[in-house]
Amino acid sequence: FVPVQQVMTEDTPHVLVVDDDVRLRKLLARYLSENGFMTAGAGDAGEARSMLSSLSFDLIVLDLMMPGESGLRLAAALRSTSSVPILMLTAMGEPEDRIAGLEAGADDYLVKPFEPRELLLRINNILRRTPQPQVAAGPVILGELVFDIDRAELRRGEEVARLTSIEALLMQVLARQPG
Repeated sequence: FVPVQQVMTEDTPHVLVVDDDVRLRKLLARYLSENGFMTAGAGDAGEARSMLSSLSFDLIVLDLMMPGESGLRLAAALRSTSSVPILMLTAMGEPEDRIAGLEAGADDYLVKPFEPRELLLRINNILRRTPQPQVAAGPVILGELVFDIDRAELRRGEEVARLTSIEALLMQVLARQPG
């Protein structure tokens, strides 16, 4: 038996796992990868903030109890600036803990220990309910420049700018993700 390699595309959901438990973080990343997700991991809120400033994620799996800034404070801060879905995954399972997590902006709350299939179902349910960004149609106007997404062509008036294949691909990806 040879495992099938997952092919990742720009449509593959990207999940950030934030947990100070390295072993759990790696297990979650491997499990989610095996089930069709791109994953990244962060050990604390600072590392998560750094990743969020440079990468786009479709969902965050967030632990509550971490050294330094708690997952609760990170969720509240993220919610004030972002609509990225958050699933709290924590050992804190008392009703007041779940309520605090949901009030801080979590979209769902799952208590450790958990069944991996349940986590997968909850992630898929959240992603299914999350509105997808609208794909730009037609040319994208950037001041004096016009980028034709389908032709991967950048123009200023009648003059066509020469783009490398990487630049053209990058422009297409950015143009298809407004905002």
